[in-house]
Amino acid sequence: MVRYSVDEFVNQTKQQDKGEGLFELETKRMMEINLDGQVWAKSGAMVSYRGNIKFEREGILEHGLGKLFKKALTGEGISLMKANGNGKLYLADRGKKISILKLEGDSIFVNGNDLLAFEPSIQWDIKLMRRMAGMLSGGLFNVRLAGTGMVAITSHYEPLTLMVTPSNPVYTDPNATVAWSGSLEPEFVTDISFKTFLGRGSGESIQMKFSGEGFVVVQPFEEVYFAEQQ
Repeated sequence: MVRYSVDEFVNQTKQQDKGEGLFELETKRMMEINLDGQVWAKSGAMVSYRGNIKFEREGILEHGLGKLFKKALTGEGISLMKANGNGKLYLADRGKKISILKLEGDSIFVNGNDLLAFEPSIQWDIKLMRRMAGMLSGGLFNVRLAGTGMVAITSHYEPLTLMVTPSNPVYTDPNATVAWSGSLEPEFVTDISFKTFLGRGSGESIQMKFSGEGFVVVQPFEEVYFAEQQ
């Protein structure tokens, strides 16, 4: 085969059936859903599909007034779409790395910006950052996912999971925090000297403190949300 030929490119990049089930990583940054029914996905994440699949934005009252109210408080919030039918659906989100998790009766919190897709068997709810929400960027909120089923999350570059123990809490930058186990409830702490050290100007640096037993997933990148750019 001729080096750099079109045939070589096609053979190296063409889609493969790996037989991994409903959620399947085609590459580190693109996921294939072998759809036979319904799945929830982040709006705008569809890059391609084949088969008989219909897409529908979530209804305003589809998840009840409670979630509608929370979405209003968090700005855009998490915008979802339903994919129904049979076929292959390909999702991606700004070239971010995709990780697939199988929940088996447990729960996980995910930064709303890092949630890509999940099965309809998963129960979910938007969790506000309590009184600290007003001090943080408009895009910073999280979603609690619980039950049994597949969940796909994204991160900028390779994620790192830090274990939390009662004797060893973990502190994170909220903008670099991707997810954490459902057993943890973060609290917010401030550190004036830390922000000054980093040269970020005057004021207090807000950090998330995780105490107890569980894990926290961080990424080597700080999300800059629209609200911070204004």
